[in-house]
Amino acid sequence: MRYEIRHALVQYAADTIIEDVNFEIHDTEKIAVVGRNGCGKTTLLKLIAGEIKMANLDSDEECGIFMAGKQSIGFLKQISFPDGDISVEDEIKKAFAPVFECEEQMKKVEEQLAQGEDKALLSRYASLQNQMEALRGYTWRRDMEVMFQKFGFDLEDLSRPIGTFSGGQQTKVAFMKLLLSRPDIMLLDEPTNHLDMPTIEWLEDYLKTYDKAVVIVSHDRMFLDKVIDVTYEIEYHQIKRYKGNYTAFMRLKEEALIKQEKDYELQQKEIQRLTEWIEKWKNTPTKVAATRSKRMAIEHMVKIPKPRRFDTKSFHAMFKPNKESYTDVLWTKNLDIGYDGNILSRVNLKLKKGQRMAILGENGKGKSTLLKTLVGSVPGIAGTYGFGMNVEWGYFDQQAAVTAMVDPEQTVLDNFWDEYPDLDRETVRSALGSFLFSGEDVMKLMGQLSGGEKVRLALCKMFQLKPNLLILDEPTNHMDIIGKDALEKMLTAYEGTVLFVSHDRYFISQVATDILEFAGGEVHQYSCGYNEYVEMVERIRRGEIGRPGSGTIISKASESAKTGASKTESGKSGVAADGAPTLTDVFDKKTYYNPGKMKSRLTKQLEKYELMLKESEDKMAQLQLQLLDPQLSTNYGKLMEIQEAIDHEEHQQETLLERMLEAETELEELQ
Repeated sequence: MRYEIRHALVQYAADTIIEDVNFEIHDTEKIAVVGRNGCGKTTLLKLIAGEIKMANLDSDEECGIFMAGKQSIGFLKQISFPDGDISVEDEIKKAFAPVFECEEQMKKVEEQLAQGEDKALLSRYASLQNQMEALRGYTWRRDMEVMFQKFGFDLEDLSRPIGTFSGGQQTKVAFMKLLLSRPDIMLLDEPTNHLDMPTIEWLEDYLKTYDKAVVIVSHDRMFLDKVIDVTYEIEYHQIKRYKGNYTAFMRLKEEALIKQEKDYELQQKEIQRLTEWIEKWKNTPTKVAATRSKRMAIEHMVKIPKPRRFDTKSFHAMFKPNKESYTDVLWTKNLDIGYDGNILSRVNLKLKKGQRMAILGENGKGKSTLLKTLVGSVPGIAGTYGFGMNVEWGYFDQQAAVTAMVDPEQTVLDNFWDEYPDLDRETVRSALGSFLFSGEDVMKLMGQLSGGEKVRLALCKMFQLKPNLLILDEPTNHMDIIGKDALEKMLTAYEGTVLFVSHDRYFISQVATDILEFAGGEVHQYSCGYNEYVEMVERIRRGEIGRPGSGTIISKASESAKTGASKTESGKSGVAADGAPTLTDVFDKKTYYNPGKMKSRLTKQLEKYELMLKESEDKMAQLQLQLLDPQLSTNYGKLMEIQEAIDHEEHQQETLLERMLEAETELEELQ
């Protein structure tokens, strides 16, 4: 066991946050801490990090914090760097201080060995070499550059002063420093908040294979499902451990609650039966001993506490749009979006009534800029866009909702009323109540609101307009899982149309009917849900279907698939330029069975795959020779480029071998 907390009491001022905390971290466990906003998740991380102390340190009971030897603990949180003039590279290099110290010691030992060999010195040098390998000291620069690019930066940005980056980008730099320092226990508080999907997916793989322990506070359900081994839940000031990821935890919690309810009901019935027996016979002389025995049976029972249902209190606003839009809600034609003439992307999309379109892609490609352009906050650079008849839109920007300049002494009630002065008090309180601002909460000061509360208030104001088109930019970033679930239900029941940006894949999978993807410098529209979209993109990546041109609408439906079909130089549709079948082949093209032609086609395919495999093997052998070239030993950029090429060829060979196996199997079946 790396770390253990026993029977801790955690308080803030005189308020109890969590009581009787028992928390364990074993070996390479990946642990999630989940619960409602404000339940004490971040407070628990601060306790583990040593930033706060237990409130019952002086009590007589066996309580305390215990570690197996010295454990380094790294904590990711929102920070700002004190020296804004230092370069990003120099800031990140602070994470490698143990590497540079080990390197310095090795140089000193080398100098001593140059004067004459000594067994003790040789042993010391071997020990330092092992330490250097354990610290990944020989590859620190490559590790830094690869991670820097994975987090969406260009290598040129390493020389920029840290102060020239935004708060979100500085948090990314802090995150990289933490990952590269490789602590024994890594504490991550909402690690996916500032990351795009490709980076989140890379982080999932990184953390799954991380050879030490990780404790994560997150509301990203899909992220937790893919990374986590153990889940701790904080609810009603209590903490409980469950084996498994988030989905397993929810199942186990439900099963435990059902069992507790049954056991409680059975025990209450038994207590009632014994009590009734006692009341009936307590005055009968011959039953005195039996009465006393039954009373003692009740007293000695281990009482099962009355089950408390899940804390699922959340907002529940449902509204009907003021008016119904026509079928065509929104369209763009060659719309170039960006800032100061710098084009980020060109967008062609068609949004129909009732669709809920999620916008996905890497950061910096223009997802939020597209929404700002559509609502008129940012001018389009070129192209056109328009809204259909009777379209009334409402726009939500989570960044603006959290950072908006307001009077901190103004109450929630007055802030809402300022926006809708014609509403009566009862209507205002009802609207706020549906977003959990009820009772005294409406008198909360704006300066006291959390990020999640500010988001709820902004959504409440927008929904009061009762638009038929919702344009939402990251609506779930500051919400807990219960809040996200409530918003999912609202949007899926909503009778209008939705266009939204989100990095929460679970939320997208529950809400989206259509996908708009920003990728590879192009924008593609997929007329399908998220899970179907992922399958389709994976098939495109494997070369099973061709990637269509930018702006086409990709769908399993016949007409959409035909739109996405690419053409060869000869003009025949249904075959991509690389020879792979297109979406039209997969979903629309009718095939006629002819054994002779099938055998001939499969035989030619096998010959082609064998030739491609031989070429790939030769190419990889050449690349591996280049990797051993001593002249490139310090050219990290070139080495990384060669390694990526080798990885590509390995993947290519795996794909070819799979296809050869499929073709050989088909041939055997035909024969």
